[in-house]
Amino acid sequence: MTDHDLGRDRLTGRGDDIYAALLQAHDGLDFAASAALNARLVLILANLAGDPEAVIAAIGQARPSA
Repeated sequence: MTDHDLGRDRLTGRGDDIYAALLQAHDGLDFAASAALNARLVLILANLAGDPEAVIAAIGQARPSA
């Protein structure tokens, strides 16, 4: 697999804003609704990325090691 440079920050200093928006989106949701929101968001962002190999690499990086 090629290196997709997953560690590079491309958020131009807006990471905290995105984190706050994500927390706000989850506010008041139960566990199932929160998980569904996350799944939809991942699919929307995967489509936006448009690079299946990069998305698969990101999923691998995001999964905690056992």
